[in-house]
Amino acid sequence: MTLTERKKAFATLGTFLGQFTPQSSTPQAGVPFNDEYFEKYLSLIEQSQIHNHWFTPEQVYFATAQWAEALTQENLDNWLINYDLTNINPKTVALILAGNIPLVGFHDFLSVLISGHKVLVKLSSNDKFLMPLLAKYLIAVAPEFADYIKFSDEKLEGFDAVIATGSNNTARYFEYYFKSKPNIIRKNRNSVAVLTGNETKAELEALGEDIFRYFGLGCRNVSKLFVPQGYDFKDFFESIFPYGEIIHYEKYANNYDYNKAVFLMSNFKLLDNEFLTLKEDSSYASPISSIFYEYYDDIEALKAKFETEHEQIQCIVANTGFDNAVKFGHTQKPGLLDYADNVDTISFLSKI
Repeated sequence: MTLTERKKAFATLGTFLGQFTPQSSTPQAGVPFNDEYFEKYLSLIEQSQIHNHWFTPEQVYFATAQWAEALTQENLDNWLINYDLTNINPKTVALILAGNIPLVGFHDFLSVLISGHKVLVKLSSNDKFLMPLLAKYLIAVAPEFADYIKFSDEKLEGFDAVIATGSNNTARYFEYYFKSKPNIIRKNRNSVAVLTGNETKAELEALGEDIFRYFGLGCRNVSKLFVPQGYDFKDFFESIFPYGEIIHYEKYANNYDYNKAVFLMSNFKLLDNEFLTLKEDSSYASPISSIFYEYYDDIEALKAKFETEHEQIQCIVANTGFDNAVKFGHTQKPGLLDYADNVDTISFLSKI
């Protein structure tokens, strides 16, 4: 397959995904293979919570919509325009995927195939159904992909390179086990927001999306706030009030009750609005239903801190002063060039 053919196939997949919304999922005329795949994918969305209680239909619809928006011919062209993928010698790239949010490993899956390589996928048990169906749809659109896509539940063998995502603990195992292969090993990261006290109510409300989307389970979810000395959290709490319905979801509520109890028994000082706790803490990774915060005195010193600790940070949400900062409300809307851990996957794949 040529690069043009591969891009066209993924753009068709994007058109297919664009049919699914929580308001109205209706098959559109002219979308290939709807008769075979539309109802199957719709059923997976509606039943995803059976297999993973965090994968509510709302969250899967959202993830689906983000990929529908990304997979357009224009976006694919703009993404790949500065890469040379004309003389790729196809290799088999093993993917060990996370399952914390729906379709979290799709960018790696896309990157391997769009660059002309073969993919060998080991799925997380938490997200086993969505991507295989999308792979089948892709093969229906471009049958040549049948020889380029394989899923495996067994020990991975016969691969030339690997992209593996896991915790800091599993990363050490990956680094040892795959040391003889070209690899990208991803570890734990978290996202932060820098507040100045001059944010608008709309910006703070949008920050709620960065915090609560996917129940806070993604590495692009904001898990920590940096605020100036004397910051008043009143406006923040008032602005995120529309997200309060999240406490009615049982698994989130259980985490809220448990983590709040642990904090209180440890005599930690908390700020609380009955669906989110705020705790002053120097760590980046906060538990579900809680956000850590830390005071800063100087933006330049904060920049230096982030530079030193960049391997712990996925995104920085801010409205001023930070290079490559993400706008409020946009952490879960990455573009194709927003690589995980800031590691250029296509560049890596073009050189193996």
